[in-house]
Amino acid sequence: MRNVTVLITCLFTASVSAAESNGEYIARISDCVACHTAEGGAAMAGGKKFPTPVGDIYSTNITPDKTHGIGNYSYDDFEKAVRQGIAKDGHPLYPAMPYPSYSKLSDADVQALYSYFMHDVKPSAEPNKENAIPWLISARWPLHIWNWLFTNAPTAAVEDNKADDTAARVKRGAYLVEGPGHCGSCHTPRGMAMNEKAYTNADAEYLSGAMIDGWYAPSLRGTGMSEQALTSLLLTGKSKHAAVSGSMSEVVSQSTQYLTDEDAQYLLSLKSAKTESARTAAATASWSNSPEAGKVTYNRYCSTCHGLEGKGTDDNAPSLIHNPLVMVDDPTPLFRVIAHGAETPTTRGNVSFKMPAYGGLLSDSEMRDVINYVRKSWGEGNGEVSQEDLSGIKKASH
Repeated sequence: MRNVTVLITCLFTASVSAAESNGEYIARISDCVACHTAEGGAAMAGGKKFPTPVGDIYSTNITPDKTHGIGNYSYDDFEKAVRQGIAKDGHPLYPAMPYPSYSKLSDADVQALYSYFMHDVKPSAEPNKENAIPWLISARWPLHIWNWLFTNAPTAAVEDNKADDTAARVKRGAYLVEGPGHCGSCHTPRGMAMNEKAYTNADAEYLSGAMIDGWYAPSLRGTGMSEQALTSLLLTGKSKHAAVSGSMSEVVSQSTQYLTDEDAQYLLSLKSAKTESARTAAATASWSNSPEAGKVTYNRYCSTCHGLEGKGTDDNAPSLIHNPLVMVDDPTPLFRVIAHGAETPTTRGNVSFKMPAYGGLLSDSEMRDVINYVRKSWGEGNGEVSQEDLSGIKKASH
């Protein structure tokens, strides 16, 4: 298995029709619509809330409106904001904007983006919202230090993505995953300064999985998935035995569903950085309650779709075996799916699958027991969730 090869290489090298600009294509795979469009709002007009440890941040209006948007941005202003995180007036942007990844965008792609935003995006006069960050920690100047520590200078352009040579396709795949796709923003663990611990495959922590907004973005290293399964997840939000949930549903609906269907060598080739030590320790831990206590609840509410053996229903309910939400140490994502339900995105030619919410049907003890049963049965040694743990999870999930 090669050290770095291609996933989204050809998935992301979607052919762009003559009527569709390369700028629109780059905007799609960069998730511009998903991040800069509030529910019910105009496209790219901002106002979407992003909770952070220091307070809520709202995305900005990036339409070509000259008062509230970026209509007065020159190309140099635009390039500096996208690849360096510096606004037109000189203030640094919060790194909720993934400019550490966008620093890898080629000159040609940034120029295509600028042309698209200035000529093809409809202007909106929607005012920008004030960020809800306490004034004591809202100063922007420390971000200059953060940028110096954790971001790199913009890199040179890569080879033409139309090249047939395998090495060129590999390089293009890495460029798209590490750059405009900014997969590491969710799938790479964060450091104490909320920086991604790695930005390239040269570091084993890159794409090794992370918790974000109460959901688990699973490791993309050593997934064990087939090319067909991974392609299906990216294009439709589900495969024969798996389904996306949480923030990834929006990524699929707004971005990856528009990509073409080809191979998945890049992510499939990344070697796993996980160790089994933590799971071994959990497996030998004592349990105060038998996980079998949740079996009756599971059989009543879950087995119809997921099966008595947790294998799921082909092309419908995902398997619980090797399911990231079940295997992750933190039980929060599993609780959220059981309590609040989940729905795969509706994409081109694919109707969504909806799992009902059971939070109003199960008592706290039933919820605890069914979570423990699922984790003990298919979580490869995950530890017990206590009633106190569940109370904390419920409080944080509201």
